[in-house]
Amino acid sequence: MKSTALKHLPDVVHYGAALPGNVLTEGVRDLGHDYIDATTASIPLKRLGTVESEEAGFITGQTLVIDGGQTLPESLQALAG
Repeated sequence: MKSTALKHLPDVVHYGAALPGNVLTEGVRDLGHDYIDATTASIPLKRLGTVESEEAGFITGQTLVIDGGQTLPESLQALAG
């Protein structure tokens, strides 16, 4: 992701990714209560995410860096390509 963002810095294209955790979907429901209970026990919020969640309702303990890509290059030389 970072190398792609660096490669396309001059473009008006922004790169990012969302990596959702366990969300209670029909497919997860099909795995059964034992699976859901075991998975829920491993989540600090003690629940699965839902597709109906309020905005940011399942986000906790994360840092979202919004810096225009400033932290992408490991050095200024990486920008000179």
